[in-house]
Amino acid sequence: MAEIDLDKYLIQPGTHVDLSDLPTDDDAGLTKTDSLALVAGLQAKLADQQRRLYAQHTHRILIVMQAMDTGGKDGLAKSLLRDVNPQGVRVASFKAPTPEELSHDFLWRIHEPVPSDGELVVFNRSHYEDVLVVRVHDLVPEKVWRRRYHHIRQFERLLADEGTTIIKLFLHISKAEQKRRLESRLTDPTKRWKFAPDDVAERKYWDDYQDAYAEALSETSIDVAPWYAVPADHKWYRDLVVTTLVTDVLDGLDLAFPDPPDLSNITID
Repeated sequence: MAEIDLDKYLIQPGTHVDLSDLPTDDDAGLTKTDSLALVAGLQAKLADQQRRLYAQHTHRILIVMQAMDTGGKDGLAKSLLRDVNPQGVRVASFKAPTPEELSHDFLWRIHEPVPSDGELVVFNRSHYEDVLVVRVHDLVPEKVWRRRYHHIRQFERLLADEGTTIIKLFLHISKAEQKRRLESRLTDPTKRWKFAPDDVAERKYWDDYQDAYAEALSETSIDVAPWYAVPADHKWYRDLVVTTLVTDVLDGLDLAFPDPPDLSNITID
């Protein structure tokens, strides 16, 4: 199997991030055909790992996905979870907060859907919206969103201390690729339902979002929850990188089916 150098995409804690320095179109010299074949094998491996995770009922896995609009979060979740057992797996999507959610602290709505023992949970958007959208659109004062970096770091340390393994993915696409994907949504009848005029409006804030993401990655890539900036212009390579990363992380958890109880006296009539 081809080796993917995951360290290329790791945001080392303490690193100052400039997104313009990070690739969006890397493919490690692989073809799409080769990559899809590798992903299929990894999906089968992940399915077996997830069965063990669920049966062992010890570890908790949280995968956080963030990206610019059209960055591919939905497609990645579909690919990553294609072969897993729906038992023990959840996807939590975070839209604009409701009035009730706004009446609490910004992490209130985040804490309930985190994984419990034996679960793998994917966050499609996350608590990071509260240092991204709110910053770009001036929804709260700078002193408020800036202190949230500290709150997020402490929140993730709490989860890690309590047994949650956190994998954070920034799906990094170029502005040109976003344009292509938006145009595809307009012209393809099977994708048109996904098009929203707000996506075009948000595109005008591209540079502001790039700055916001760069600082968020710099401030919150920590030892127990580092960020990976995954090149995402090629969906097939994005899927390969992430599935490789997730299976590698689960390999390190020594997942195993638990020993059965003593069955020596069991008889079935």
